[in-house]
Amino acid sequence: MRLVRPAVWGAWVAILALAGCHSGGKEGPRQGAGGPGGPGAGQPMTVEVMELRPGPVRDAGEYLGTLSSRRSITLHPQVAGYIQRIAARPGQQVKAGQVLLEVDPRRERAGVRSAQAQRNSARAQRRFAQSTRRRAEQLLKEGLMSRQEYEQAVAQAQTAEASASSAEAQLQAQRVELGYYRVTAPFAGVVGDIPVKKGDYVTPQTVLTSVDQSRALEVSVAVPPERAAQVEPGRTRVEVLDDEGQPLVSAPAFFVAPTPDPRTQLVEVKAGFENTVGLRAGQVVHTRVVYETRESPRLPAFAVTQQSSQFFAMVVEPGDGGTPVAQRRPVKLGELEGNYYELLEGLEAGTQVVVGSLQALRDGQPIQPKPVRQLPGEGPGVGGAGDAGTGPGPDGGR
Repeated sequence: MRLVRPAVWGAWVAILALAGCHSGGKEGPRQGAGGPGGPGAGQPMTVEVMELRPGPVRDAGEYLGTLSSRRSITLHPQVAGYIQRIAARPGQQVKAGQVLLEVDPRRERAGVRSAQAQRNSARAQRRFAQSTRRRAEQLLKEGLMSRQEYEQAVAQAQTAEASASSAEAQLQAQRVELGYYRVTAPFAGVVGDIPVKKGDYVTPQTVLTSVDQSRALEVSVAVPPERAAQVEPGRTRVEVLDDEGQPLVSAPAFFVAPTPDPRTQLVEVKAGFENTVGLRAGQVVHTRVVYETRESPRLPAFAVTQQSSQFFAMVVEPGDGGTPVAQRRPVKLGELEGNYYELLEGLEAGTQVVVGSLQALRDGQPIQPKPVRQLPGEGPGVGGAGDAGTGPGPDGGR
């Protein structure tokens, strides 16, 4: 029996030692600051907020449009013949009056020389007839010529005058006709394709080339008839957009077709603008027709969450004890333009809206609001926006 008691005593000592270590492990965290009961637990979450206020909202629609030159012409020869010279190349910038092509003019030049000879002969006959009339007039005064002979001299002078005038007109017509053999640019612009080549026989029905002036362009847009009724020439604006949807040029509409196109039942709207951005006639572009601009409350896109077909926003509300809380409110939204939705229903102007950390917020959660550092769409990176989402939160949008 005496041999057993020391062993039992040693076991009891070991049990007490383990209990003491276990008790010390529990007391350590209670005295520290990082455990569940520490001072960091239950603190309000810091979020960025902005005041809901009115802003410009545009009633607009996007369509495909076609650009055309306000000064464009397809050139045909005014005479028949063989192409003798091509003096321009496709895509060349030319000045008004610059020669583009020339049809073989040799036959017409011969006709001009013949007309010049006839004119010179008619002029000589006119001079002789005028001289004869003056002599006849003097002889008539002296009584050395009869009245009948004098009248014949006057008639011959008049006939010679008419013949000379006719020869002058014929020569002028021949010179004009000769000018048709040289095809020139009617105004400054860019030469289009030249489908003919040297030696080809052309007629007045042959297309030689075209000249476009892309400095002044028109954009043509087809809009639905109900939207066309909202177009006011001089006030409604048409924007040509780049690949990112940003306006390249903007101009007021100057034309609305009185009737829809019978094939498409769409109404043509046109706007003209000065081309300073390198657009080209014939180009198909994305356009935006701005029918109306009005003031309306706007909600940033990254302040919105969605559950099924319902949209929500988190607003700042006073909570128990004066601590602000985030409260979810259903909202009715209009069209999205840029970074903003038009707010139709659900919130009033002046409401503080949470614009960041939406994914981490719960309805009724205490928050510490601070003003947003930068408004959306006005520069790089709004604080907290990276955490925002347009989808429902981790709790399914609650």
